[in-house]
Amino acid sequence: MSVFLDLPEPGLGVLYVDRPQVRNALDWKAMQSFSQCIQEAQALELNTLVVTGSQNTFIAGGDLKELARYPSQADGQRLAAEMTNTLRQLEVLPCPTIAAMNGAARGGGAEISLACDLRVMAEDADMGLVQVNLGLSPGWGAGQRLLGLVGYSLALEWLVTGKVLSAQEALHFGLANRIAPPGKALENALELARAISVQPRQAVQAIKHLLRAGQLLAPASGAAHEQSLFAPLWASPEHQEAVKRFLNRNE
Repeated sequence: MSVFLDLPEPGLGVLYVDRPQVRNALDWKAMQSFSQCIQEAQALELNTLVVTGSQNTFIAGGDLKELARYPSQADGQRLAAEMTNTLRQLEVLPCPTIAAMNGAARGGGAEISLACDLRVMAEDADMGLVQVNLGLSPGWGAGQRLLGLVGYSLALEWLVTGKVLSAQEALHFGLANRIAPPGKALENALELARAISVQPRQAVQAIKHLLRAGQLLAPASGAAHEQSLFAPLWASPEHQEAVKRFLNRNE
């Protein structure tokens, strides 16, 4: 399979895009497989999901060799709708998601990385929403995600010039969470995933949920939503056991 979900450890999933002959670009079939893997991850109730590509490339975007055979406006609508829905499913997974980026993430590949919660980039990796070079705008939701991450002026400049950001630039602007040695983005992302996975799953999911909601809600509504998530966690067995451990630590 060219796109598949692996479960290397309990609660930890890795979604691989393995199409090295086209720099892991996605054709129609690969897009469908990508969506199916996300649905599978949803059903498995993972603690963390890592998204990565094979052979020191992340994802080059859409497979233009195939997609160029579908030039109509209806085809463009299909492409935008399918991947917008897929990346929305990725974005709203209850568990944190991490893009492990070895090599280039361009166009749709950069869109996929921005739909993840966290990004780990190898030192020699880069990312660029370069759709304008092909006479296009982002079509899978990355324009709105980039706007939320870096603000209007930078988002506009980068999108209209097709800027490609180095890993260090991405880290500087908050688009990357960690920088890994060349070829080690997946290894570093798995370390981060394990650090998340040892925490109580309900609490981790509540934290992701409240932060995502806060991006959409007014401050007062966001605070009220955060409060509503706190109370059930306070009464949870995980919290009660953690309090007992804390109180008994010096006995």
